[in-house]
Amino acid sequence: MKVDGGCLCGAITYEAVIDPEKIIVCHCTDCQINGGGAFRWGTLIAKEDFTLLSGDLKFYRKLAESGNHRALAFCGDCGTSLYGTQAEESVTLSLRIGTARQARELTPAFQMWHRSSYDWVDHLDSVPSVERQPNL
Repeated sequence: MKVDGGCLCGAITYEAVIDPEKIIVCHCTDCQINGGGAFRWGTLIAKEDFTLLSGDLKFYRKLAESGNHRALAFCGDCGTSLYGTQAEESVTLSLRIGTARQARELTPAFQMWHRSSYDWVDHLDSVPSVERQPNL
């Protein structure tokens, strides 16, 4: 499936080819912190299946629990995270599905690092909700 997307401010745009059957939710604490939420969702793709159409990505290099270095690609203007990859000799990218225009069409097929998930994640359907921003 071909997807396209970009960052919040529009400076970064991309196209990618993904397998919609391989969408992953990651509950690791690094994804929680870097994504500012309970989890991050994405999919692994071959590096050659990602095309940067506009903008210049910035990279943050981090040490993963495995001992491997990871390079996290983001927009230097608005901070939107676009993908993560091995810092050395990368052949795959972990594309952040929330940045794809087609995100609503994609459903996770697998969860990882579930030991780090927040207890309430599995029970969101029981939490009251409203359709738009409430008057607080």
